[in-house]
Amino acid sequence: MSEIIEALNFLEKEKGIDREEMIKTIETSIVKAWLNDHKDSNKAGNISANMDRETGAITLVQQMTIVDEVDNPATQISIEEARMLNSSLEVGDIVNKNVEIDTKQFGRIAAGNARNIIVQEIKNAEKNALVKMFNDKKNDIITGVVQRIDDRGNIHISLNEKTEVTLTEKEQVKSERFRIHDRIKLYVVSVNSNANKGKDAKILVSRTHPELVRKLFEQEVTEVADGVVEIKEIAREAGSRTKIAVFSNDSNVDPVGACVGVNGVRVNTIVDDLKGEKIDIITWDEDPAIFIKNALSPSDVVSVVVDLDEKCARVVVPDNQLSLAIGKEGQNARLAARLTNYKIDIKSESQAEALKAQEEEEVSLSEDSFDETNEDAGVIEEVNETEALDETASDTSEE
Repeated sequence: MSEIIEALNFLEKEKGIDREEMIKTIETSIVKAWLNDHKDSNKAGNISANMDRETGAITLVQQMTIVDEVDNPATQISIEEARMLNSSLEVGDIVNKNVEIDTKQFGRIAAGNARNIIVQEIKNAEKNALVKMFNDKKNDIITGVVQRIDDRGNIHISLNEKTEVTLTEKEQVKSERFRIHDRIKLYVVSVNSNANKGKDAKILVSRTHPELVRKLFEQEVTEVADGVVEIKEIAREAGSRTKIAVFSNDSNVDPVGACVGVNGVRVNTIVDDLKGEKIDIITWDEDPAIFIKNALSPSDVVSVVVDLDEKCARVVVPDNQLSLAIGKEGQNARLAARLTNYKIDIKSESQAEALKAQEEEEVSLSEDSFDETNEDAGVIEEVNETEALDETASDTSEE
């Protein structure tokens, strides 16, 4: 058995690369090589190659039509020559004729082509395996170990002995710091499936994606994994704070309590995975007013007035809760707005009362102005009537 066949058998067993497909690819490359060497020859015709599956020996055959008189040596063979191959052949039959080759030279060509094909097939197989593995993990979490951090700040993470992914600087949380050998959890955003097109398989992983939080809860909270508790909405500012809205499909299960866990053990595990990122867990409600009220937690809320058409809400909170409702640099209000998909205008009770008084005063002034206008109109009407009577009396006197 030749070295080529041994190599193909090994690759099929160890790498899972189809042996027959590799042989067919080698045969095709051999034909291309032969045609390239004979492109200026009148012998270049319908050539095919065959590799012996046991010995690896290569033979080339040329498909030819039997004719009385040969016009094209690349595609035709005389009846006399054909009958030397098989005495039963007739004019018009198709015959496969072995092509004479320089065994030594062609052996080098075959070996070189086979080697290149095998190398490429190994690369393609590894890429295909990588793509398949990550397709199964797309929109899910993978765990790896930090191997190195390059000059551009990209983190290279090993998943196993043969597989590595890169966490780009763009997909990293700025406040997080990782060292070599640290374990890290990543969210698989997308998988590039160009492995068979000579391109590298590109796997986009992230630490900033909001869905990373959802998947961490699915891993940690049985009720979420089972679908008893649903995470309806997520609003995240990676590295700082996340709000999630949860809902229970079982009236006997408290969705917030299930996610928090006994003494906060569940949510604290997730916070540790996110390097200290704060997580607010609030109850989702189909009533926008109640949902907005819950979303502004930990602040108390006095009232919520919702405009469904404009997707906006006016919220009133206690005077001493205004800063808490808005949050540092507006973060709490901003996340609540993202979570509920409503524009939220927050006022303290004092501000709301002052605004109400101002609006009432404006209405009162408007009504007073309206009354004065009516009074002026009445006086003008009376004057006009008096003038009309005077004119009538004057006209009568003159007569």
